Amino acid sequence: MSLPPSHVIFVEGIERAFPDRQVGGTRLVLTQSTYIVQKWLDAIGEHGHFVATADRERLQRTAPEVFKRRGPWAEFEVRESGSNDAGAPGRTARPPAAPSAVVTLLVRAFNCASADERVQLCRDAALSAPYSPVAALALSSACREVQDLTGARAALDEALRLAPEWEAVHYEDGKFWLGYDDVARARDAFRTACDLMPTFSAAFSNLGAALGELDDPTGALAAFAQALAHDPHGFTVLNNIGVVHRELGRLDASEAAFRRVTAIAPEFVFGHYNLGHTLFLGGRYDEAVAEYEEGQRRDPEKNRRQGCRLAIARYAAGDRAGAERDLWRFANAAPPDEREDLLLEAFEIVSALMTTHPDLDPGGTLLAEIGRQIA
Repeated sequence: MSLPPSHVIFVEGIERAFPDRQVGGTRLVLTQSTYIVQKWLDAIGEHGHFVATADRERLQRTAPEVFKRRGPWAEFEVRESGSNDAGAPGRTARPPAAPSAVVTLLVRAFNCASADERVQLCRDAALSAPYSPVAALALSSACREVQDLTGARAALDEALRLAPEWEAVHYEDGKFWLGYDDVARARDAFRTACDLMPTFSAAFSNLGAALGELDDPTGALAAFAQALAHDPHGFTVLNNIGVVHRELGRLDASEAAFRRVTAIAPEFVFGHYNLGHTLFLGGRYDEAVAEYEEGQRRDPEKNRRQGCRLAIARYAAGDRAGAERDLWRFANAAPPDEREDLLLEAFEIVSALMTTHPDLDPGGTLLAEIGRQIA
């Protein structure tokens, strides 16, 4: 779809375009603001205009990415106003077109609280419009939400048959295969979505993650770079970039990525934890301690594994008392299987540190105590 370069899109109450009633981590891409708004921006081109009004509180709930300037929202200016009319240039008042029966059903489906009711409404929509890929895709997502994977697959296959050139279908296909841990099929689906919509940041981000799992770090970095080009404030994308560089031993590039993460989203605790780990691997133990501490300070969960890593960073920095205090505090709070796993990791790291820095603990008392606890 393309529009004249002077075209203006005006959306009143844009928050209503992003219903968020699905549960269990399922959310249809057609209800996600970064996809919908990017499609609109692609349609009007760089010389078009996009103006919208919204209820701030509801928009904060349904599309918090707006205020984090994620994806296409990086191009928007948000203004407070006491009026619902943003004064869109060239706006022409006209009554909205009456929605079709299938649109009415889908609007009801994705605004209702019951997942079972959503499935039924989507099924009614698909039956009333058997040639609608939108209805088929919506039904697939609703089925996934209630763990009806057979129904989800059948509806998704129908959407793929009806609209093989629609990136949203391939994106949902990739999500489906991730649910089955079939990373190779997920990679192929996300790659197709990327080819069909080169501005679709989430598709590139998911492609990069899949390529990383499939041991293709070069491909992963290329995909993440494309994701970042269309999501310049994408701290989760930067976080993945930092991880890949660290796995490749590129600690300077890893540090640079994680520092951008903590600058953009200081509340994202794993940005601090990951930066701490990179600094630790570079032998900058005091700085690593500071980042792990910042992560723990901001982390309402007080992640036990990261707490144990903080303890080892303290040990490497010469604070043996602090290391012992934190290690046992976090490890002893874990269930038995997790506790053993945490202590095995600590034993391995402390052993390596004692090999390279024997003066840290000449008697090896901490290592010996960890070994006794594991035994």
